[in-house]
Amino acid sequence: MEPGDLARYRKLLEDLRAELQTSLAASDDETNPVSPDRAIGRLTRQDAMLSQQMALEIKRRNEGRLSQIRLALERLDAGDYGYCTRCEEEISAARLNVRPEAPTCISCAGGGR
Repeated sequence: MEPGDLARYRKLLEDLRAELQTSLAASDDETNPVSPDRAIGRLTRQDAMLSQQMALEIKRRNEGRLSQIRLALERLDAGDYGYCTRCEEEISAARLNVRPEAPTCISCAGGGR
């Protein structure tokens, strides 16, 4: 991988990290428990609880992705970025362009190796 590519991936990862951190900070209100003493109808309460559960799942996924981004930045600093953590082959640029935090090649991600 060329040094210019590494710089581009670093910027992409840092931008993604900032975007996810902003999203996580904004999601705090959506994930607050639905108060049982709140005067809303039964269906409205169910809708609020469903929305809360969906927001919690999105938050959980974003936290997982943020963790993967941190690890990818550590691999970049260590000089291991762009290589599969399982088979140690180079990860394709097409995969890194879509998911720059990907720790594995597409074969290993699919369980092929």
